[in-house]
Amino acid sequence: MEIESEKLVELTRGLVLEGFEPHYGARAQAFSASPVWAKMRELGSELWLDTGDIAAAGKLWTREMGALTTNNTLLNKEVQKGTYDTLVTRAANALRKAFPAMDEAFLVREIAFVLNAYHGLRLVEQFDAFVSVEEHTDLAHDVAAAVGYARRYHAICPERFIVKLPLTAAGLLAAAQVGTEGIPVNLTLGFGARQNVLVTAVARPRFCNVFLGRLNQVVTENKLGDGQYVGEKATMASQRVVKALGRSLGAPTKQIAASLRSGEQVRDLAGVDVLTIPPAAADEFARTTKDAAALSSAVEKAYEPRWAAGVDAKAWALDSLWDVPYGLERAALEIVSIPDLDPAGLLKSLKDAGFGAVLPQWSKEDVAAATQDGKIPKLARWKDRLAKGEIGLDALMNLHGLQSFVIDQKAMDDRIRGLIGKK
Repeated sequence: MEIESEKLVELTRGLVLEGFEPHYGARAQAFSASPVWAKMRELGSELWLDTGDIAAAGKLWTREMGALTTNNTLLNKEVQKGTYDTLVTRAANALRKAFPAMDEAFLVREIAFVLNAYHGLRLVEQFDAFVSVEEHTDLAHDVAAAVGYARRYHAICPERFIVKLPLTAAGLLAAAQVGTEGIPVNLTLGFGARQNVLVTAVARPRFCNVFLGRLNQVVTENKLGDGQYVGEKATMASQRVVKALGRSLGAPTKQIAASLRSGEQVRDLAGVDVLTIPPAAADEFARTTKDAAALSSAVEKAYEPRWAAGVDAKAWALDSLWDVPYGLERAALEIVSIPDLDPAGLLKSLKDAGFGAVLPQWSKEDVAAATQDGKIPKLARWKDRLAKGEIGLDALMNLHGLQSFVIDQKAMDDRIRGLIGKK
């Protein structure tokens, strides 16, 4: 079945748009103003809430905020509440009636798309916000399918939807393609400066990321240090190189500081292009920041992590989070100019140029190990390859992050299967 079958596209579009009543540009005055958030905007940071929970967002939303971001994990939390059980059944019935031969896997993926789009529209409707909507993890290595679903998201809400694509070889190529069509992309699951040089050079998306809270966590959980300022240093390094490269290429890419864990981190990242802030951290920042005038930009601060006694940062590839190797930018620009470039060709070309550690070709065994570890890798099993420079810590975090989303996607898919039953 063709992913962009006109009949399929129109059916799902009708399902998600039913009852949608947007308020584009008309809701700003419905929310209170906040001096501390206004100061953060003045310092140059766009403010996004990192949640799909409408009630939680409603308690914190102010007129200075502009977007919300969802992902497989956050949407799964909403789906598991049973909020959309009726929608799942209704979508299944409509799809089965229109496409009797549709197999279960395709049906589940279509329903997941409907859920993502429908929930995203509810956030748009409530807050008049831009919303990052994420594709199914099955598409992470499929350029054509990723492009098809990105177009479908955009067609549903071109005014407010930003499409999330993962930092994989296929995700980069899909982002590059849809970006030329004017579709805004949030290239997610980034963990460092050199990754985002690759992202900006190859894909030129509207947004790239550093999941900084996870970087601090991987250091503490593996007893390499106290974890402070690891993610902050990586984010600031990425902000600098992305801005410089964006100017030279004419790329629109903005840096997102993602996976924030506290109100203090919000202050420490003031001035970064975009802050995507979980409700708990946003609430802590708003409650504990008493003097808005005292806030200042942190983008020029030199954050320095502290390592545990005897830890060699290079041996654990910690420097891969903020150091950009000479020649990477040039190599990325040469690679993206290769005619008919596909994901395998991108990875091979990157490796041949000496930068395979930035985005490696993972084996089935690697993927299985990352799935077992969860979103934070157990670094002992990867120590030798990190020390030899075969892989970077940034790349390893990307692999684990994607596999953690796969697990949450499966939980959502399993609930869908349980609700729709067999034909």
